[in-house]
Amino acid sequence: MSSLASSRDVLQSPVESVLRVSRRRRIDAVLFGIFCALSFVLVVVPLADILWTVLSRGARALNLTVFTQVTNGISGGLLNAIEGTLVLSAGAILIAAPVGVITGIYLAEYGEGAWGRSVRFLADVLTGVPSIVLGYFSYVTLVEGLGWQFSALAGALTLALMIVPYIARFTELAMRQNPASLREAGYALGCKEPQVVFKILLPAARSGVITGVLLSLAISVGETAPLIYTAGWSNYLWNGQLTREPIGYLTYVIWSFINQPFASAHALAYAAAFLVIAVVLVINIATRIFLRKRL
Repeated sequence: MSSLASSRDVLQSPVESVLRVSRRRRIDAVLFGIFCALSFVLVVVPLADILWTVLSRGARALNLTVFTQVTNGISGGLLNAIEGTLVLSAGAILIAAPVGVITGIYLAEYGEGAWGRSVRFLADVLTGVPSIVLGYFSYVTLVEGLGWQFSALAGALTLALMIVPYIARFTELAMRQNPASLREAGYALGCKEPQVVFKILLPAARSGVITGVLLSLAISVGETAPLIYTAGWSNYLWNGQLTREPIGYLTYVIWSFINQPFASAHALAYAAAFLVIAVVLVINIATRIFLRKRL
């Protein structure tokens, strides 16, 4: 009898061990699910509250005057700010996109050496530099040093300096995703190195490159700190002068007018915030479309 009982205990002990492990795993899974749900709520609820506040108040503040009149003190419209935002962001992309794409191609194709590692490291460092520091640097070098004063060119160059690393890294990652067989096929057809890079590899990676450019554009649209030091502010439409002429932009309205104790200023600030969020949302949707095409 004793031997039978001991054999039964031996058989039951592995089963009990498996059951204990199974119970512990179920408890861990439940706790992890609760933690994920709480994290999701902590992220989504404040974001939803911000979006609802800005979009609801901004939508009520939108009218024909916002799009047809310039800012008059703390009232009027946002035509000058809308135009200035388009000018600054377009100028930044026109400057940064060629430089960033060429840099990304170099890092992907020839960036395995010491120089390539240095460029990659400096690009990563530049992405971590606060934008207000870049603005102060541009203020010292461009606004004061070169005598450009507050101007569209100083603001666009500062934004370009900020977004070049993003475009370069996106381009490098997109180029590295191209299969080696694609390059080998180009060489097999008798193509030279520039033809392989610019006519085969770069077109194949265009979705990733465009994604980087669009995300960089969204970053430039939402920036305020570097433009305060370089673009200044103007209540008038841009006259086409690149230097020695300040320019308006939407984020200045958000930053400055919301602190004014007037309903008209608050309405313009919410309208500007609505427009900035709408532009960023459209850019992000376009980015998702290009990513889906890539995948």
